[in-house]
Amino acid sequence: MQITLRHIISLLCIVALSHVSALGQQRRVQNKPFIDERRFHYGFFVGAHDQSMQLQGNGYQAPASAGSVAGQQWVAQTDQTNFGFSVGVLGEWRMSRYVALRVQPSLHFGSRHITFRELGTGRTEQQDMKSCYIGVPVDFKISAPRFNNYRPYVVAGVAPMYDLITSKQSKLKAKPLNVMLEAGLGCDLYMPFFKFIPELKFGFGLNNILQKNRRDITDPSQLIFTQSLDKATVGMVMLTFYFE
Repeated sequence: MQITLRHIISLLCIVALSHVSALGQQRRVQNKPFIDERRFHYGFFVGAHDQSMQLQGNGYQAPASAGSVAGQQWVAQTDQTNFGFSVGVLGEWRMSRYVALRVQPSLHFGSRHITFRELGTGRTEQQDMKSCYIGVPVDFKISAPRFNNYRPYVVAGVAPMYDLITSKQSKLKAKPLNVMLEAGLGCDLYMPFFKFIPELKFGFGLNNILQKNRRDITDPSQLIFTQSLDKATVGMVMLTFYFE
């Protein structure tokens, strides 16, 4: 799923306008008025996400050999939206009235559907790359002043992730370690007995996860899919719901 700067700016404008319009509302009785005074906060979250993979081709053409047809040239792209499931726990340290540091051990179950196309014949091949990421994102949270029973905020940080099932890939194989840069926004909603927090966050992969050394492949004709690519990076769009 492609997320552009235009989309992010639009979302930020919506949140800002919502906050400005709220300033004209009357004050109401606050739920859980002292919950943010605690030094440490704990909770859990569930959510959904969409994984994408950016694939950079190199124009490789297969030489004449026993395992491939000479002149074959393949390109690849992710062509479907594959929603996955996320679950984890939250630990938050209040550094000041408006700034907090969050650590979120989490699991992300998902997949990426990839289609390969041979430019000369139009022949296609497909692969569904499943993943199970275990991650420990570390984010800074910057909050606005609380108004009535909600408090908008933005987050940014880094998320190291490790894929537990990369060994089961076929045409392409991903390296298990992935590091993402994260940015997002959300809003603390103060309920009578707990705090509910919807959040939208974007993850941008920083490292090349394409595994070029494919000693696991025994059929030489299958190597062409890896040889046709130079780089693969992962992105994620996450919609999560925290309960604290």
